[in-house]
Amino acid sequence: MILFALPNKGRISEPVMKILEKAGLKITAQGRSLFANTVDKDVKIMFARAKDIPEFVADGVADIGITGYDLVLERGVEDKVDFLLDFNFGFARLVLAAPENSEIKSLEDIKDGVRVATEFPNLTRKFFEKLGKRVEIIELSGATEIAPFIGVADIISDLTSTGTTLRLNKLREIAEIVRSTTRLIGNKESLKDERKRRKIEQLVLAIKSALFAETKKLIMMNAPKDKVEEIKKLIPGMCGPTVAKVLSNDEYVAIHAVVNEDDIYNLVPKLHELGARDILIVPIERIL
Repeated sequence: MILFALPNKGRISEPVMKILEKAGLKITAQGRSLFANTVDKDVKIMFARAKDIPEFVADGVADIGITGYDLVLERGVEDKVDFLLDFNFGFARLVLAAPENSEIKSLEDIKDGVRVATEFPNLTRKFFEKLGKRVEIIELSGATEIAPFIGVADIISDLTSTGTTLRLNKLREIAEIVRSTTRLIGNKESLKDERKRRKIEQLVLAIKSALFAETKKLIMMNAPKDKVEEIKKLIPGMCGPTVAKVLSNDEYVAIHAVVNEDDIYNLVPKLHELGARDILIVPIERIL
């Protein structure tokens, strides 16, 4: 049995659940239950706070789990788990920021004794220790942005993705501490167990196939035979396009290819100019 820890809420919870569903790992959960079954009788789900998942996996409570890279570093277990997959979403940066009217405009302006409010005390402390600066870390569980304006701290260490929230709260970014994305992590002992490792590798492959398909589309069309070579140059596909007979018309062939979603907008008019017709753009669930 593989126990798979998933975030029960937060910014990465919904996209993670969508990817797992596309990967074929359907989860049957009732209400706010802590555990759930999946279509695979050997895989059981445990819902937990994303911040707790790194330690659960490191300690062997769960065999694998999905959480933020920043949370793994904050828990200090990066050497106790294996990083199995980067989802390349849930992007965020842990940064230092000060009020726009503050005299602190760079790292050089931060003097010993400066108060730093944060939800990430360990990462923030390590960052300043490397700089050789002695600061006072004030741990908060939320609303970090307000700390400098109510006299709780001089600057903050907080997560941001676009920087919009910082600007709205009249805060200026000073420095970046770490960049983070959503990761799949595994317990080292579980991965030494051959049966568990094979099941985990199966899960990783399924998730990878769903993630890869996120950026691809299947394009299908009927096109003139004499335009096939030109069309092949436009849509090389993954291993080249598939070309087949059109039984009702000897002048045309059917062409199928997997293409990048970002290319579709410019690609379709070019194919149309070459005489392609009956063009269909189809979403893809998984690509192996």
